[in-house]
Parts: sequence; structure tokens; C-alpha cells
Amino acid sequence: MMKIKFTLVAFLMLATSSIMAQFSLGGEFRPRTEYFGNGGNFTVAPGTLPSTTAVEGNEGFISTSVRAAIKATYKAETYTLYTSLQEVFLFGDRQQISAAGNGNLRIQEAWADIKLGESTSLKVGRQPISYDDQRILGGLGWAQQARTHDAAILKYLNNGYSLDLGGALNTNASTGPVYNNSTLFTYRDMGLLRANKKYGKLNISALALVNTYQDGRIDGHPKATLFTGGFHAGYNTGALSLTANLYLQEGQRLAPPTGAVLDVKGAYLASLLAKYKFSDKLTLGAGYETISGRTDDSAAFFPLYGTNHAFNGLMDRFYVGNHGNAGGLNDLQVSLSTKVSGIAVTLTGHYFTEVEDVASAPGINTGAVGLAGKDLGSELDLVLAKKFKEFKLVGGYSLFFEPSEVVGKDTQNWAWLMLIIQPKFL
Repeated sequence: MMKIKFTLVAFLMLATSSIMAQFSLGGEFRPRTEYFGNGGNFTVAPGTLPSTTAVEGNEGFISTSVRAAIKATYKAETYTLYTSLQEVFLFGDRQQISAAGNGNLRIQEAWADIKLGESTSLKVGRQPISYDDQRILGGLGWAQQARTHDAAILKYLNNGYSLDLGGALNTNASTGPVYNNSTLFTYRDMGLLRANKKYGKLNISALALVNTYQDGRIDGHPKATLFTGGFHAGYNTGALSLTANLYLQEGQRLAPPTGAVLDVKGAYLASLLAKYKFSDKLTLGAGYETISGRTDDSAAFFPLYGTNHAFNGLMDRFYVGNHGNAGGLNDLQVSLSTKVSGIAVTLTGHYFTEVEDVASAPGINTGAVGLAGKDLGSELDLVLAKKFKEFKLVGGYSLFFEPSEVVGKDTQNWAWLMLIIQPKFL
């Protein structure tokens, strides 16, 4: 009898161990406190930067946003299921004894990756889509709310070659086939094709996107289709790394709030970034990016669904809810990365100029950066990061220097400190 009991206990322990090996539960707690010097326009989503420039004499302010998430993964023989529940909130956005929340609790991700064969799978559901350096498609992890797509992607992976074919269709029950939202950060439907191949130290990707925009709030429900396609290349020897992008846009897009159809003809983005690691404590970098602006016969290029915060300065003065159809952007940057007492230190400088001499950009929100003339200002970004045993601290300080001809604007300064804790419960 005792032998039978020990056998049952051993069996239950093995079964429990097997189940736990398939199921994992984690979380994330990420508060970020930011200081916005000279005020600015804080009418954007929690944890993102103001889209307008500082006004001389305005008072600065402090704001704290938090990402709190629970993440669950279950792995079976033929599929992986992942769900995450997330809330983004600001300190003070809910009264202490309020019975209601702030409305920001949501299912952040819910997807299944189904194995169809040895080299093929189908990932379907609410998911981030990130490729390469995330210039066109990225998860936008900096923003507390992040970015996801409701999509299905067929994936093929074999011998270092990958091919993704997918799409998404956004509709809702109240409007049926009509999509009642049209901005550059959303779409009615999307088709994507992405191929990647690694050749030793060289990594090359090709990406093609087709997006249809529709605004059901306007008579006639205007639609427009935009094609974005191009290449990403990376070369890494260990000491030297090179990253290049080249993308083109053709077709049409809509201009909210009027719903006017804008032609896009040969709009482009091109960039080259080089970094050289002199030692474990010193890396220097230099890069240049040019993004076409609005011309007489074409709207400007827009980077769409990338992690734009990682490009063109950390203060998000360009292409983060602003500068949507302005005079384009040239971004010359230099950087230095080092370590001091176990703290990773990165200092990056940007000098911005305009591609096209555009005074303003009608139709699409440009924020306050659609300046006439070539000089758009310069920026200095300092980032400090320190890893501890079970958490990480990251912080920074940035300055944006307005062009000398700009009147009534002051130097914008921004400081931030972020705590990252990612526990694994099971």
C-alpha cells in the first residue's frame, strides 16, 4: 500500500512538473517619471512626449506613467498560446476612492502560433510586428502602451532564410465594412511580405507593405491605398557594424480631418549608420538619414508603424504624432557609448535640416516643426543604464536647441528615470 502511495505521489509530481514546463507566467512593472522643461503640450498618450515645442516662459512640470502587465505563455506540441493583460496609468489619473478605473486596462496581446510543418507556422491574433531595426514595423516598446496589430502571419523559416506573408483587416460591428478611423498610425487593411537571409556577417531583408486607409466619418467614406517597400541591410564584424535602410512610398493616403486624398509619388527614406567598437568600454558612431518632404506633386514619406522614438532624437520632435506631411528631414548624428562604474552611458548628438523648403503642411497634423527654411534645430541625448540583480534602472537627459531665427521658443529640456522589473512567477 505504501509503495502505491509513493508511486502516485511521484506520478503527480512528474505530471505537475510537465504542466509547469509548458506554462509560464510573468509580469512587468515599469514606472517612468519625466520632467518636461518649459511646459509643452501634454495632450498625447501617457508616457509619450509633447508634440509641440516649448514656449518661452512656460513652467516645466513632472509626470509619472506606469506600465503594469501580466503575461502568460502556454506551449503545446503543435502551438504556442500567449496572452498579456496590461494597464497604463498616470500618477493621479484616478481619485483614491473612485469605483471606476481610467479605462486603460486592456488585453495587450492575445495570439496563437500554430505549427503547420517543420518549417512553417501561422501566428494569428493581437500581436506586435517587429522587423530588423524597427524602422517601418516595430513594437514601440518605449511608449508605455506599445503597439500591436490584429493580424495573421504565415511564417517560413529554413536554413537561415525566413519568409513572412500576412495581413490584417480592421472593421467594427457598428459600421460593418466601413472603417471609421484614418490616421497614419492605423489602417483599414494591411498586407505584408517580408523576406530575410543571413550570409555570414551580412544580414539582408526586403519588406513590402500595402495599406488601405478609410475614413467612415466623412461622406463617401473615402479610401486610399499606399505602398511602402524597400530593403534593410546589416553588417557586423564584432568591432564594426553598419546598418542601412532604403524605402520608397507610392500611391495615396488620406488627410484628416478633411478626408482629402493625397498623392504619394516617389517618397523615400534612406539611412546609413556606422559604429566602431574600440574596446569593451568605448564605441563611436556616426550616421545620416534623409526623409523626403512634401513637394508640389507628392506628399512626404512617413515611417508608418516603426519604433520612431529610436530615430531622429529621443525628444520625439519628428514623426511621433507630428511632422506628418512637412518638409522632410535630414538627420546627421554622432554618438559615443561607454561604461563608467558598471553604468552604460550613451551620448548622441543630432543636427536636423529640412529637405524641402515648406512653410507648413496642410491636411495632416505637423505639430510645430513645419518650419520654412533649412535649419530645424539640434538635439543632445544622454542615456544612462544600470543593471542590478533583479531589476534595471534607465534614465536620461535631453536638450533641443531651436534654430536661431525662431522667435518665442526656448530651449526644450527633458529628463526621465525609469525602473524596469520583469518578474517570472512560474
